[in-house]
Amino acid sequence: MKKIFENLLITFLVSLGANSCQDSIQTLFVATDFTSEHQFTVGIEGPATDAQGNIYAVNFKEKGTIGKVTPAGMASLFVGLPDGSTGNGIRLNQQGDLLIADYTGHNILKINVDKRQISTYAHHPEMNQPNDLAIMKNQVLILSDPNWSASTGNLWKVDVKGAIHLLESNMGTTNGVEVSPDEKTLYVNESVQRNVWAYDLSPDGDISNKRLLTQFENFGMDGMRCDEKGNLYITRHGKGTVAILSPKGELLHEVILKGKKPSNITFGGPDGKTCYVTLQDRGCFEQFRTNYPGREWNWLR
Repeated sequence: MKKIFENLLITFLVSLGANSCQDSIQTLFVATDFTSEHQFTVGIEGPATDAQGNIYAVNFKEKGTIGKVTPAGMASLFVGLPDGSTGNGIRLNQQGDLLIADYTGHNILKINVDKRQISTYAHHPEMNQPNDLAIMKNQVLILSDPNWSASTGNLWKVDVKGAIHLLESNMGTTNGVEVSPDEKTLYVNESVQRNVWAYDLSPDGDISNKRLLTQFENFGMDGMRCDEKGNLYITRHGKGTVAILSPKGELLHEVILKGKKPSNITFGGPDGKTCYVTLQDRGCFEQFRTNYPGREWNWLR
């Protein structure tokens, strides 16, 4: 039915003179290389896009670094992290600072991008290893905290004052985490158990009404992002795809990547409709076009 609709749409637009319409439709959800292979280590993660279209990811050439990729795909070292710190998930706040999950230091680090100054935004010694981050417009952070050896995990929030609060413990291996565009729903996945959970989300970042959004039969999951319509993009680690789900958990698309180990995803490009995916087995970024901008695209500008 979808293909029939696309063909009818193409025919209609071509009749109006839109001769490039078919090419535009066919190039959606097609992955291509964005950066050269192996400029980042197998620990490539993050990523996050700033207002100028630059993309930041962890572990450029060596562990404990942050790399910066220009909109043209040129990668370079941005900053080295303090000794004992290793980055994972990255988000930008509305001031343009980088917030980084430091899984070896049990910190959330903050980097002033203009001055390249690094500070500790939050710390808790009881965290297993802060992994991925979601951010609300009011700057509340929510982070996953897996214990890979025990196949368990926690969920924490960092309030606007930098205080850390435990939201839920004894989950599966919590990994990807994301907030819906209306900020009324929180999504969390468990990589080993292959569950994707949805919660009601309060303005203060508290959660309730936990329910299962979907469960995959095979392969793992890693980072997640929403587009402005609330569709959820999930990196399928080991399968080499990005699954795009509706807010109801229906599979809308599955983008086939060139690499097999995608770790995370961010939106960017001139209109916010380019998805950049970090590939651990290739040490690089791949990219594909989608039909809606990311949820943070407009309010970070």
